[in-house]
Amino acid sequence: MSTQTRAPAATGKQGDKAHEILLGNEAIAHGILASGANVVTSYPGTPASEVCTAAMRLASQRDLPVHVEWSINEKTAVEVAFTNSITGRRSAAIMKQVGLNVASDPVISAAYMGVTGGLLLVVADDPGPHSSQTEQDTRLFAVHAKVPVLDPMSPREALEMTMQAFEFSERYKTPVILRPTTRVCHARQLVEPPDIEPLNRRPDFRKNPSRWAATPGPRLVLHRELNAKLREIEQHPWASPRLVHGSGDTGLAVVSSGVACAYLLDVLAELGSRQDFSIYKIDMPFPLDRRALSSLMERHSRVLVVEETEPVIEMQFINRERVSGKMDGMVPDAGELTPEVVARVLEEFTGTRAPERTTVSAKQRRPSLCAGCSHRAAFYAVKRALPGGIYASDIGCYTLGLNLGGVDTCLCMGAAVSQAAGFFHAFKDTSAPPPVAAIIGDSTFFHAGIPPTINALVTGARFVLVVLDNATTAMTGHQPTPATGGMTNDFSGRTLSLEEAIAGCGVKTVRIHDPYDMDGFTEVVQEAYARTEAEGVTAVIARHPCIRDRRVLQAQTHYAMRITEECTGCGLCVREFECPAISVMDRRARIDASLCIGCGVCVPVCPVEAIVAEEES
Repeated sequence: MSTQTRAPAATGKQGDKAHEILLGNEAIAHGILASGANVVTSYPGTPASEVCTAAMRLASQRDLPVHVEWSINEKTAVEVAFTNSITGRRSAAIMKQVGLNVASDPVISAAYMGVTGGLLLVVADDPGPHSSQTEQDTRLFAVHAKVPVLDPMSPREALEMTMQAFEFSERYKTPVILRPTTRVCHARQLVEPPDIEPLNRRPDFRKNPSRWAATPGPRLVLHRELNAKLREIEQHPWASPRLVHGSGDTGLAVVSSGVACAYLLDVLAELGSRQDFSIYKIDMPFPLDRRALSSLMERHSRVLVVEETEPVIEMQFINRERVSGKMDGMVPDAGELTPEVVARVLEEFTGTRAPERTTVSAKQRRPSLCAGCSHRAAFYAVKRALPGGIYASDIGCYTLGLNLGGVDTCLCMGAAVSQAAGFFHAFKDTSAPPPVAAIIGDSTFFHAGIPPTINALVTGARFVLVVLDNATTAMTGHQPTPATGGMTNDFSGRTLSLEEAIAGCGVKTVRIHDPYDMDGFTEVVQEAYARTEAEGVTAVIARHPCIRDRRVLQAQTHYAMRITEECTGCGLCVREFECPAISVMDRRARIDASLCIGCGVCVPVCPVEAIVAEEES
């Protein structure tokens, strides 16, 4: 990517100011705090997680008067941030693209109501997708919600846009979305971190029920005001295409935004200094000045729109007769626009062959749970306890239970519980209904599992709720949960345990067991299922801390593992348990000592007892 800069050290000097190589998400965090935001909220989700982590670290290191929190979910994060912004102070709420679905209710209402202080919504998209259920385009949501959206193409531009967005938000009294994508969030670039100086604004909430508590009648007035605001925003320079290459009077033109534009410039550099087409960059894909787009059509005979992931810019052209892009199939309508894809598209559009790119492909092992992960043991035990059952699961690293045959469904955050109830009601009148389990992570249960648990109880569903408690939000970078504490930078108060939360939902039977004791855990799940006939929903908490924490590894018992001559090479240990440290070669199981953590959990898996664990002294 042409916007990246490689350097031999993490810091450097350019002119008189110090520069640092920052991750895109770290650059955004610097921009948020340098803009004077005093409330920053987030729920972890890749590729956005590091923004809040960096903001919390900076706030603590520099003792800033800023409240940074890991909220219980994205909806709550937006509501807290929005409320601070209507007191005249600045706020930011951070999430990934599917998290915006959870936050959609307050975001759309906030657009109607507007703000008095700046409100930035950082929503990281994941074209591909690399670590998401969908590759939905936040820019399309912005059109629906009528919220301006900015599309940075590099960490440096993300930093600049972050700081400009707060001024823009206050000028037009509207929330603003910053939409970095995975390749911007996780790229590194040499940037000049801005000075961080608190604004120290006093909160000033002016009571105005017709705005802040608007009922349907006033909401109609607010909607008209919002439409007028958007028409005004269309006159801002961000709303017009910006020429970044060429003369502007060529026959061909390419319009792009975000990281796709960075790839275009990379491909252009490989083609040489060609001047037979012009490239325009869009900083704000919505709202666009459609008259400016029409003027662009008057200057060029053909226009290509290159954007990820939906045709948001393309559909805003009034006349698309000479416009190519996703809507006519020239640009792929799904998947990430890699440099190779952009080169092929540009080649087709211009009729010029781009230089061949050398790519190296390697056979990859499918993702699997870490060696020694307690979730593997929990899934294996649930299958033994409830054979022939239906296992509804959820979003987290434990979704990899798919490989173990322990996950039958994975819809969205919290859906494990709702779907378990749905399966019960679907099969309850059959002659032999299958046992049902809802398998959900600890952070996910707090995020979205509580309402469906209550709903299941009061609607008569019967199933076992298995909560995989590894005491962290592991998949997104080990962020805290309400049960662990450390959710904010400025409050170290009480925690809320899973057993308290589950019991508070009305579940009578709540059992806690370490899945490392696989036989014992199997019995606990069986006993819990036996109680569902009388109690409806019962719960088992599979409690074992994440082994990616070195302190956990140091504290737990370590075994020397070996395979005896009794091994028949049946492969069950690989097919059914899939520990990365175990493989079968030459019809015999082998343990890779470089991967094995010596947990010993695999011992009961072998049908001929060929896996042996010997406690190390």
